Amino acid sequence: MKRLRFTETFFKMTPDGSQVPQLVPADPSASGGKAAPPSKMKKPSVDKDSEEYRQRRERNNLAVKKSRMRSKQKAMDTQQRVNELKEENERLEAKIKLLSKELSVLKDLFLEHAHNLADNVQPPADAASPAPAQ
Repeated sequence: MKRLRFTETFFKMTPDGSQVPQLVPADPSASGGKAAPPSKMKKPSVDKDSEEYRQRRERNNLAVKKSRMRSKQKAMDTQQRVNELKEENERLEAKIKLLSKELSVLKDLFLEHAHNLADNVQPPADAASPAPAQ
């Protein structure tokens, strides 16, 4: 996006007699056809002893301090959440281990019970021998 610098303002008369401000762009050939980006533009010199400069520096220092505090707090919150999740993960792993043991015990009981039932059930006498012929 090209930025235009304006160096002069003049007023143009409209048909109804009012004046409309018009801006005249700076000579583009003077800067090679392109406007300098804001970071490359020469900043006005600031009197470092002025009250305005001191106040701006103070506000900036407070803003930086606040930003760093927020950053540290966010890092601490994240670390606390990591610790909580690790603890929850350990609890869940222990629960899985316990439930796996319980499942194994219940499977063994079920199989033992099924085996005992199969051993105790004998086919009925009529079903074992063929029916007598008449």
